[in-house]
Amino acid sequence: MRFPRPTIPIFGHATRSKPTGVLLGAALCLAPLLALAEAPPTEEVSTTGLAVTDDTVTVGILHSTTGTMAISETGSVQAEKLAIQQINDAGGVLGRKIEIIQEDGASDWPTFAEKSKKLLVEDKVAAVFGCWTSASRKAVLPVFEQYNGMLYYPTFYEGLEQSPNVIYTGQEATQQILAGIDWVVDEKDAKTFFLLGSDYIWPRTSNKIARKHIEKLGLKVVGEEYYPLGHTQFNSVINKIKLRKPDVIYAIVVGGSNVAFYKQLKAAGLDIDEGKTTLLTISVTEDEILGIGGENIEGAYAAMKYFQSLDNENNKAFVAAFKEMWGEDSVIGDVTQAAYLGPWLWKAAVEKAGSFDIDKVREASPGIELTTAPEGYVRIHENHHLWSKTRVGLARADGQYDVVYETEELMEPDPFPEGYQ
Repeated sequence: MRFPRPTIPIFGHATRSKPTGVLLGAALCLAPLLALAEAPPTEEVSTTGLAVTDDTVTVGILHSTTGTMAISETGSVQAEKLAIQQINDAGGVLGRKIEIIQEDGASDWPTFAEKSKKLLVEDKVAAVFGCWTSASRKAVLPVFEQYNGMLYYPTFYEGLEQSPNVIYTGQEATQQILAGIDWVVDEKDAKTFFLLGSDYIWPRTSNKIARKHIEKLGLKVVGEEYYPLGHTQFNSVINKIKLRKPDVIYAIVVGGSNVAFYKQLKAAGLDIDEGKTTLLTISVTEDEILGIGGENIEGAYAAMKYFQSLDNENNKAFVAAFKEMWGEDSVIGDVTQAAYLGPWLWKAAVEKAGSFDIDKVREASPGIELTTAPEGYVRIHENHHLWSKTRVGLARADGQYDVVYETEELMEPDPFPEGYQ
């Protein structure tokens, strides 16, 4: 299903509507007043049998906390729990505190489908915040559409999808893949690329889009390789990279495999730190670098919309709150931040709709905006993706990124870019 093209104005125009997102600081200051406000009757705000009482509303969290994807997904769980705690401290949603049922997808796609059905059919949750890989999202999508649930999906992904039952809080291909390649071509005068990824739908489709874009620019792909999730032996492909000498290694390795790949890359003496080869990744956030070790990825570039080092007041407050809740040594990556947006966007849509009913929340979602997002201002497009900026970060030895580029304007999401399908 595709939604109609947008009629909403570009951000910054004088016709912009009043924000419907919740200002975090204001919400926290108003917590005592909100807590005293009388909640609307349950029969008015929940007419479809969801897990809503006079005092509570139940949501689901569905991520891998075990298996190879736990290195990436743990941060999403932490961010969603932080957002929910902050919302509860500020009075909840429609006067109701949020309760959580958490399930483990265990890095296994059938398990994701099974757990999503449990959350929707047995637990009757009002929303689910979850998934990371496209394989897990594809596994649960038929379940959400069959049982009319609402999923808030936080990961940058390949696009080519649009569902009335999903709000995509990460970036799609035009905002990340195409913009990132354009940057590396302009900035590094790149002409040859070696594409590398884990062997499932997101890396393969993303590299298909990347290849098309590279070839449209009159440039060349000199190699393309894929390895199973959890793979740890990359010396063979590293040797191929050294022989073919690409200007850019375009890396979409995910999960625990990143640890082995970057350590072996460094051990092989392939210098990506101001060397002759540029490494550009769209999959390694600060979360993964915790396992990789900053010294093993220093000098690589990442194309994403968020880095923990972003210098704005929203982000400073978010990072401080995250570390207070999860420890001073915790880090925040792109997907973690996008996961944090999910509960806030859901809250804003519920309160705009005056109901927890899925159909009403879906109808209220386009146009919802947050001025307090750590990445900056975001808004839900009619196609259920977010307007956002593209940024490029340079990896440091301490595990953080220096932002070296960002688009001047927010990029309109286009999950079905012409010529790339």
